[in-house]
Amino acid sequence: MLEAFNLDCVRGERRLFHDLNFQLTAGECLVVRGENGSGKTSLLRKLVGLTPAAGGAIHWQGSPIKTLGDDYRRELLYCGHPLGLKDDLTALENLMSSMVLSDESVTQDAACQALGQAGLQGREHLAVRALSQGQKRRVNLARLLLQKRRLWVLDEPLTALDRQASLWVVGEIDRHLSQGGIAVLTSHQDIVLAGKTQHIQVGP
Repeated sequence: MLEAFNLDCVRGERRLFHDLNFQLTAGECLVVRGENGSGKTSLLRKLVGLTPAAGGAIHWQGSPIKTLGDDYRRELLYCGHPLGLKDDLTALENLMSSMVLSDESVTQDAACQALGQAGLQGREHLAVRALSQGQKRRVNLARLLLQKRRLWVLDEPLTALDRQASLWVVGEIDRHLSQGGIAVLTSHQDIVLAGKTQHIQVGP
């Protein structure tokens, strides 16, 4: 269970949101909406423990995330809006590197298969600089197939994706929810999921 209690977010002298509350149980997704600069990414960064909230608390399985440390991070898959890819490395090398950083033991064959499922078959050994923005995002999202984490936090996962790739991502989120996972995501696009979905709006 992921819970937020009375969360506040302040940037400079501007309050982005105040007294934000939600509760997610197994099989549920939260879709966060708002204008650019409204605090969507700021909320996600607080949920994954990268930045503290100005007020309130975030709990995972009944405990504050700030007390859980690595135990919480091992439950978490975070795909931020910046892709964090290295242009000089291939798609496969980038994916394998992200698995190492996440303490996941993955074979090259498994990583190649994940890239193929993400629509990058035949491009696994291309330098990332040669890929389109949508293809780069697919490299990042291939992690969904390899990291076995209960909580997915995805910042604008459909950005730069074509219709086929978007349907693939939505299908993977649905699969995750059907297996008892929890997801939080931001999107400017309409996302229709088969699983139970909550929506919140952030910003003034």
